[in-house]
Amino acid sequence: QGYEGLVEGGDNIKQANWLSVSNIIQLGGTVIGSARCKAFTTRAGRLRAARNLVEHGITNLCVIGGDGSLTGADIFRSEWAGLLEELVRDGQISEEVARVNSRLNIVGLVGSIDNDFCGTDMTIGTDSALHRIMEVIDAITTTAPSHQRTFVLEVMGRHCGYLALVSGLASGADWLFIPESPPEDGWEDLMCERLGE
Repeated sequence: QGYEGLVEGGDNIKQANWLSVSNIIQLGGTVIGSARCKAFTTRAGRLRAARNLVEHGITNLCVIGGDGSLTGADIFRSEWAGLLEELVRDGQISEEVARVNSRLNIVGLVGSIDNDFCGTDMTIGTDSALHRIMEVIDAITTTAPSHQRTFVLEVMGRHCGYLALVSGLASGADWLFIPESPPEDGWEDLMCERLGE
């Protein structure tokens, strides 16, 4: 459950083995769970997360996520030494345990369907999102002419029109809205004229 699992600990932290990862290759990465975690945005929450990591002897994290996840990882890394000092001071861990776990290594991977991170060819999640969009478009493309109707499809992407643009190109969409290029005045008449053609 992402940082939520890190803060809560317990059964949320367990070693993956052959049995636990069997038959998940075709599933999305969220099979391991994902959750927004308000507690991790506080020092007290990060202190609990540090305690859980130390308890399990984990000093390497692979954080897959967007801006919130990666920002959280950077804050956690920068506070790590101070968090360990606080755990020692509160008697929750020994100085020896703090010494053994003194270095926290973090690898950050951009996991965002938006494909909006500079320096990556394609962010994790974009390809599978595009495949799902195209499956839906393929399904409704045969329905639209049989019902003599126009279909409007909205895709995710928040402030980034990558999914809309690429799926629109791939499917031959007649009209497209993307946040990077808001419609100009009179777009309704222009769209109707285009569809009428």
